Amino acid sequence: MAKSVDEFNKKRLRSSNITVVISIALVLFLLGLMGLILINAQKYSDYIKEQLVVNAYFDENYDAKDSVKIAKLEEETFKKVQTLAPVKKATYISRDMAAKEAKKTMGIDSDALFEENIFPSSIEVALKPEYVDPAKIDGAIKIIKAVPGIVDVKNDSTLMVDVYNNLSRILKWILGFSLLFLVLAVVLINNSIRLKIFSKRFIIKTMQLVGAKRRFILKPFIIEAIILGAIGSTIGLLALGGVWYYFTSQIGSAFVQDNNQYFWLVILVLGVGIFISVLSTIFATWRFLKSNVDDLYYS
Repeated sequence: MAKSVDEFNKKRLRSSNITVVISIALVLFLLGLMGLILINAQKYSDYIKEQLVVNAYFDENYDAKDSVKIAKLEEETFKKVQTLAPVKKATYISRDMAAKEAKKTMGIDSDALFEENIFPSSIEVALKPEYVDPAKIDGAIKIIKAVPGIVDVKNDSTLMVDVYNNLSRILKWILGFSLLFLVLAVVLINNSIRLKIFSKRFIIKTMQLVGAKRRFILKPFIIEAIILGAIGSTIGLLALGGVWYYFTSQIGSAFVQDNNQYFWLVILVLGVGIFISVLSTIFATWRFLKSNVDDLYYS
């Protein structure tokens, strides 16, 4: 009879542990997925911002005999622009290149329309993502315009502001959902741990009544919480890795694009799983340590 009771208790304990592990794995899988979406959304946001370029123009009026001198001046100016703080990438566009681009845009193959290269040489500047901010774009343009040799800087400010605001709005929504999933992770894991500790409330109180110290009672529960949290987090991360590998292979993207960010995401998910498990265990166990025997029947 005693053997059958022990076997029943062991099966119930295993079932309880499996439930906790699965709960942790599922919740942290979703949390990690939101983290991956947030990381890649930020990267694609930065990529799109870098496509919003400004054009810095050189003086188009100069004597043909000074062409060598002007070419050297433009080369020096181009190098200076490349070193400016707001500049992510700079591309030099000569008069010939500008004329070819104009013909391509207008669908003209003949040179008959242009007797000479009427377009000035320029520098196409891709700004760093943080300088696409409407509050900083004007300052970045002033910095570029102050470089000797640059006579004018033009950009489609309306387009930049619209794109920046839309991207910022999308990132805020994704961040909001990530925080929501973090809160859900805390609540769901906490509930699973509390149910597990609830099933052991009589054991906890019995140990306390026979003289065991609270630290002694808490220790095995905390160790078990660390193990369950680590196992659940690992399963969640393995599932996340499998899903992410399948997704990146389908779209032809690299599985790992930023080792540093992915590493910290793994550490965060693992840490959240263990931390919440331990914290929930301590609170749930402490509750029964402070309660009376009679309260155990009504908890």
